[in-house]
Amino acid sequence: MPRRRVALSVAAGAVALAGVGAFTAAQAGERSPALAHSTARYTAPTGDRDGSFTFTTDVTASSGIDSLKVLAWPADSALGEKGPTAEEMADVESATCEPAADDTVRCTYTTAVTRSDAADSPRGTWHVAVLATAKNGTTTSDPRAADFKVG
Repeated sequence: MPRRRVALSVAAGAVALAGVGAFTAAQAGERSPALAHSTARYTAPTGDRDGSFTFTTDVTASSGIDSLKVLAWPADSALGEKGPTAEEMADVESATCEPAADDTVRCTYTTAVTRSDAADSPRGTWHVAVLATAKNGTTTSDPRAADFKVG
């Protein structure tokens, strides 16, 4: 094969590999956020002190995290087996997220639980639903990221 063809073949191969690499990098950037180490803690009010509900999770996304929405819901509710949808989660409160590692943030949501809140809340198992939205627009919805008991 003449040198000119070899040079053109090598150049075309390099362009093709660069294109595949760029496509792979773009696809890697499109991954949905990943949740890990999710925990929920409920503390009932005692005496004259409010209780609290705290949810914490680690979220990894190569493009960064735009928001993490959190909703606690009773297992024996109208939400049934599936839990809230991503659309239903859009207007709920957001957690506060702080950097934890390269592409990972630790998100925490905390709210007070008053005596009135506790008295009006169903007893038993509750689930925590989350909607993580990355800066690139991809989302991850988990209707049962963690569980806790109200008793």
